[in-house]
Amino acid sequence: MLNTERLAPSQGLDDDIPESLQQRVGRLYARQRLGMEKDQEADVAAQEVKFLGMGSAPSAHQAIRAAVVMSGLYRRGLRNSARVELSHNHIESPRLPPLFDGVTILQLSDLHVDMSADAMERVVQLVEEVAYDLCVLTGDYRARILGPLDSILAGVARVRASITGTMYAVLGNYDSLRMVPAFEQMGIWTLLNECETIERGDQRIHVAGIDDAHFFRLDNITKAAAAIPHDEFSILISHTPEIYRQAAHAGFKVLIAGHTHGGQICLPGGIPLKLDAALPRSMGAGSWNYRGMAGYTSRGAGSSVVPVRFNCPPEITLHHLRRSP
Repeated sequence: MLNTERLAPSQGLDDDIPESLQQRVGRLYARQRLGMEKDQEADVAAQEVKFLGMGSAPSAHQAIRAAVVMSGLYRRGLRNSARVELSHNHIESPRLPPLFDGVTILQLSDLHVDMSADAMERVVQLVEEVAYDLCVLTGDYRARILGPLDSILAGVARVRASITGTMYAVLGNYDSLRMVPAFEQMGIWTLLNECETIERGDQRIHVAGIDDAHFFRLDNITKAAAAIPHDEFSILISHTPEIYRQAAHAGFKVLIAGHTHGGQICLPGGIPLKLDAALPRSMGAGSWNYRGMAGYTSRGAGSSVVPVRFNCPPEITLHHLRRSP
């Protein structure tokens, strides 16, 4: 059974790293990721203690939560957060091999299963009604970086049970490396700066995935793309779209990401009040293009910080790949 307990201060990291992770990503990488997770947990816990003791001003997230509740709009926003939509995105490329023309990729992003139970029920319903060839999960499976993982893994498992076929995933800035063994027991292959090749007949495409580039910054596009021939069709899945420049210059034809939630709380017209990402606002949600690379930033299926949505409905996305002349 997967050990999801947090490390005790006196416990050595090496003793807590699953052997399977050490063999695949290396002991140094695993120590870095788990060590940074412990540091982040400690920082967040200290901030919460200070706030509860009124030793510090509320954070921006705490201020947003309080403002929504006090405005009287909380119930409406809560209902909105459960109304997950199925979006369609069409991607055309002359580099797409003919045998892959018409392939569909289902994207689920930012599930935050412990904050978004009603939304997850809607996700399951939508997934069971749609046909697709491949599914990708683009990170942030939990709503808080503290606490045990058992309930998170159970929530992901409920969604996983509705999905058929091959699945690839990446980790987000809320996620733990400790999730990976359980994910892979479920049949969710987690790409940690790695690449998989998908073949149809004598033709192929490549799907690469990187570790979180927003907080942990353990993304390594060079490693993920190392085995991809420069003239072959490749897709990069990343939690955040903030690495769009690196991805385009590395030769990726498609970048599929999430993280931003589209702003989650937006003005009419979908204008976000805030995007927690360093990138142009035009890349904050939906489809976009950069130097010939097709990009898509999901609004996410779940909610973060506070379980409400305004003018920014949650979504899962079906990407349609088409070969252009």
